[in-house]
Amino acid sequence: MLEKNKAIQLTEETAREWLKKRGVEVKDIAELVYYLQEKYHPSLSIEDCLENVERVLSKREVQNAILTGIQLDILAEQKKLEEPLQSIIEVDEGLYGVDEILAFSIVNIYGSIGFTNYGYIDKQKPGILAKLNDKSSGQCHTFLDDIVGAIAAAASSRLAHRAADIE
Repeated sequence: MLEKNKAIQLTEETAREWLKKRGVEVKDIAELVYYLQEKYHPSLSIEDCLENVERVLSKREVQNAILTGIQLDILAEQKKLEEPLQSIIEVDEGLYGVDEILAFSIVNIYGSIGFTNYGYIDKQKPGILAKLNDKSSGQCHTFLDDIVGAIAAAASSRLAHRAADIE
């Protein structure tokens, strides 16, 4: 068993590595934050967005959601889940809401504003979310697209809270 500090470090490193392996860069998520917040913060920069995404990614519950969701997506790609779960996750069945429930654990971190940000971006699917939702890639991103949207929503909420504190 790993020493506690090493386990914590490994969890964060692995979550970030798995995001990259699945085609998601931190900058992609920052661009979603910018998309969500630019009309509310005229002087917003991509660096501000990156900083907020980094803070969200440093949270253990976020890292755990990333690892869990990506692992389930990979198992679905490899057809290693039992039916009917295999088919449900593989096709991203509309009435299967567990992917959103996992995302809500991230959205919740910075309060209820995260829910509206998440709902909006989940419907719009800009940037990296459009790529993750493209079924022609052969990859399964049933959980990952919601996780990425949730990270962006949480970072947007964090940014909004910080801006309100400054005002």
